[in-house]
Amino acid sequence: MKIGLTNIVSCKIGSTQVNRVYIGSTLIWSYSAFDPDAQLFITNAAITEPVQQNAVNNLVINLKNYGIWSKMKALYPFVGGTAAQHKFNLKNPLDTDAAFRLVFNGGWVHSSNGALPNGTNAWADTFLSHSANLPLNSFNYGYYSRGTSTAFSELMGAFDNNTKETQLFINDTYSYITAEAFSQSSRVLGFVPNFTGLLNYGRLNANSLSVYRNGNVLNTGTSIVTGLAPSLNVYIGALNYLGNASFFTALPCAFSHISDGLTNAEAANYYIAVNNFQTTLSRNV
Repeated sequence: MKIGLTNIVSCKIGSTQVNRVYIGSTLIWSYSAFDPDAQLFITNAAITEPVQQNAVNNLVINLKNYGIWSKMKALYPFVGGTAAQHKFNLKNPLDTDAAFRLVFNGGWVHSSNGALPNGTNAWADTFLSHSANLPLNSFNYGYYSRGTSTAFSELMGAFDNNTKETQLFINDTYSYITAEAFSQSSRVLGFVPNFTGLLNYGRLNANSLSVYRNGNVLNTGTSIVTGLAPSLNVYIGALNYLGNASFFTALPCAFSHISDGLTNAEAANYYIAVNNFQTTLSRNV
């Protein structure tokens, strides 16, 4: 309910909280102790379990307190336990392509721990195109993995050609996660003991590309070749390679995001918020 353009979060008569407002027999507003953005997601994704509801609410509040919420374009908390719940974008929880809700394809197993791709044909379409929906040189992509792997695979990305692509991929043979942005010549490697936790990468300008694990900067490249942003939709669980899902991962996903660029301090705070969320759900790694 709004008065003009202002959302009504709380309504009282004197000191008494009003819980519901009706016009005739039609309920037009009900009080929620949750942040309104969290409540909209909870309602649309049918999140009924109290621990999960509180986890979502605290996540939204923390991201807003850190000044990160406004930078998010797509935020997939994979909470609820089913594909019908995991598809929703927390930032805009409408069941539409324009809202960047996910469409899952291939073999996924959905549970309270997140979404598990089978590594052979599982992928999710975000319907978000970097060239259409993100600044060219200010972006961040992330994938929260609850497992590790022994094979090369793509966590997320899109590839139009060698100078129009974004990729986040792993190679356990050499124990590194790799980020590429707009050109295969712009590649940054981050060495890790395993592939669990929040793996993300991004840039704030045309001259740098950073890769992170659990909020820590693993590496930053500064001799970056400028290219163009891909126009294809970003896929999660695989690379959108020339319009086809390719290089599938088997890493279980418990969170993913696409946003404007994050500073190193914001990336560290973002991990704190995400890790608190995962800890509340007893699935942090």
